[in-house]
Amino acid sequence: MTAVSGTGTGTDTEGAGDFGRLLAGHRVAAGLTQEELAAAAGVSLRAVGDMERGRTRGPQRRTVRALAEALGLDDVQAAALDRAAQCGRPRGTRPAQTAAVPARGPAVPAPAGPAPTEAAAPAAPLAPGALALPRDIADFTAREDALALLAELADDDRPAHPRVVLISGQPGLGKTAFALHAAHTLAPFFPDGQLSLDLGGMAATPLSARDALGQVLRALGVADNAVPAGTEERAGLYRALVRERRLVLVLDNAADESQVRPLLPGSGPAVTLVTSRNALPGLESVLRLRLDALAPGEAADLLARIAGRERIDGAPDATAELARLCGYLPLALRIAGQRLVARPQQPVSHLVRQLAAEEHRLDLLETGDLAVRPAFALSYRRLPAESQLVLRRSALTAGHDFTAAVAAAYAGLPVVRTELVLEQLIDAGLVQLATPERYRLHDLVRLYAGERLGADEGPEAVAQARARAGDWLLSRAAEFGLRFDPDHAAADIDTDTAPGADPDRTGPPVPLTEAARWLEEEHPEWLAALHQAFAAGRHREVIDTAEAMHWFSDRLLSWDIWAEVFQLSVDAARACGDRLAEAVHVNYLAWTYVTCLHRYQRGIDLANEGLELARRIGAREQEGWALTYLAAGLRHLRRHREAIEAYHRAADAFAAVDGRSGLIGRLVTLRGAANCLRDSGRAEEAVESRRRALAGALELVERWDSPLMHLMAAMTAHELGLDRAALQRWSAAEKAYRQALTHYEAIGRPDSMTKTLTELGTALIEQGRADEARELLTEALTDLSADGPRQGRRRAG
Repeated sequence: MTAVSGTGTGTDTEGAGDFGRLLAGHRVAAGLTQEELAAAAGVSLRAVGDMERGRTRGPQRRTVRALAEALGLDDVQAAALDRAAQCGRPRGTRPAQTAAVPARGPAVPAPAGPAPTEAAAPAAPLAPGALALPRDIADFTAREDALALLAELADDDRPAHPRVVLISGQPGLGKTAFALHAAHTLAPFFPDGQLSLDLGGMAATPLSARDALGQVLRALGVADNAVPAGTEERAGLYRALVRERRLVLVLDNAADESQVRPLLPGSGPAVTLVTSRNALPGLESVLRLRLDALAPGEAADLLARIAGRERIDGAPDATAELARLCGYLPLALRIAGQRLVARPQQPVSHLVRQLAAEEHRLDLLETGDLAVRPAFALSYRRLPAESQLVLRRSALTAGHDFTAAVAAAYAGLPVVRTELVLEQLIDAGLVQLATPERYRLHDLVRLYAGERLGADEGPEAVAQARARAGDWLLSRAAEFGLRFDPDHAAADIDTDTAPGADPDRTGPPVPLTEAARWLEEEHPEWLAALHQAFAAGRHREVIDTAEAMHWFSDRLLSWDIWAEVFQLSVDAARACGDRLAEAVHVNYLAWTYVTCLHRYQRGIDLANEGLELARRIGAREQEGWALTYLAAGLRHLRRHREAIEAYHRAADAFAAVDGRSGLIGRLVTLRGAANCLRDSGRAEEAVESRRRALAGALELVERWDSPLMHLMAAMTAHELGLDRAALQRWSAAEKAYRQALTHYEAIGRPDSMTKTLTELGTALIEQGRADEARELLTEALTDLSADGPRQGRRRAG
């Protein structure tokens, strides 16, 4: 083991004669307790304590030799320790002191009277070994922008204000490693020294500001008997000492603002780097650097520096997955890299396979004295009980991110209170802000919170939390889904809320755009709740929720979740023995496979199944829909004659259905038959048929001004544009597309609107209006980019 020497200007140990301080510095640098040093050197614990406190200032040479061997000192360090001991021995003739006059004056005497002012004070040399910077790590990776910012900050010789940098972030981000690396990097520009002090912010009793100041003052060369007694006096002396010094002070692992403030310079060229898991929002006039997880490329680079470039570069896919499983967290990546180093024969993919099991991941992310779980546990134990509850329950959320309302539903707390707690968890570095209104957990924090959930609450409490949140989620999903059903007037919607729901959700129903946004953003939550309801045997709730989603599903044809939703409702209907519901939801499933998934043969098979069920129970409307979806599947397989025949049979079935449902069904069959005509080269006939369909759609809009009717009109006008484009009637096609856009705009721009924008761009290009087309196509691309792949918004696993 190798001790670390002090860093900075000052004389050698011969002049100082402070054996106790030097011994303590070597012991701390070696990572030993007093008990461990006493046992290794063969001396009593009391003797070590007396020597470090200065009660025994000149131990015998054999004792010094035993201490040096126990500390692993080299010859130079051992000789310096012996010379310091000689200075304190009372017997015999003391060696002549050969030290030069300190470069910045003698040790500072104890101040008399009031606390010292900010006037310049004579500076003592740094005490050798005291608060020395721990070693820099050779494989430090990334953070170039943050390091460049610090270098720019340090470039000013005479800053107007003291330079204080707060480095914060969640556990495991490498805040300490970054601060130490920065201090080593800045060392050439700060010749008066570099110091590092662990404030013990995560300990049961963090280091007090008074004690921290005492250590810093001693490291700055102030003799024990010259260190003032009070915190304010110590802070004043510290500010006076560093006023003219170019030094770097690392205050690691800060607990709170009150611990840090007395340790900050009042003026001068010094740079103070503070690290903390907490955001310390009350700390004034500081530069804030909030570290985040590494980028995928940076994570791979760190693994390569630890485990070997050739090994990592030879397995790029496994390395990328390993970095993802580590959450791109530097601590987890370092542990994974060290495990690879310790197992040179195992491929990277072997560790990936082990880490893939979530229940064992935190167990595997531990090697030697490095571990992820204890890092999180330190922060968790310091949280108030209510914050612990919200963190644990947040692990139950299903999405990558969540709102305060969703977290409140799981926690059983009011939304306003939950939001406040989440903000506190952000300050504690355990929750991250995904958007201004949404929160997220780092993947490894989520695993730890899930562990605490099971350990601290038990299965019954967890089941109750899931059930309470599930009831609220499905109630809200059904409420908002029914907003798109033409048969449900807004006044009939039940707006009751469950515990944890937003207490302000009263009065008239939310606007369609807000309802659609909630259903889209929260779909991982309500879909997970739907699965839980089915598993719990609440089959009618599953059927009702899926039914409420039916008309909303027309807005989001690109979603792959509809197969999941309607398969659950089909299974629930069968479990209930409800034959009509089974026929209805088998038809919904057939629609999903034909329209959303483009698996036409599977859709045809399901449509035939729905047709048989409908005929068996005499449900003419469901017979019509089954024939419609059958025809759509046949059309996509280019079996146009069979498709047209099925559409005609569907129209006959809908003719026997009264009211709006029958009118909608006949309109859909008319549109489908026109599509078949166009696809089979009979575009002129398609145009005439489509005109009749569009007239019928516009009549429905006039009679029932609802989102569904506008959607039907938009889709029909879009198809009329396609018919005219097939005949190269570009001006007429443009007119139809613009008519479709008008109706899409009326219902909040669903994703199917992008297809119309694209086709309109093509029509404009054909008319020689390329610039206008470019603007429209850019809008279409922007819409797609903003929406993203909707099926990818659920949290993996």
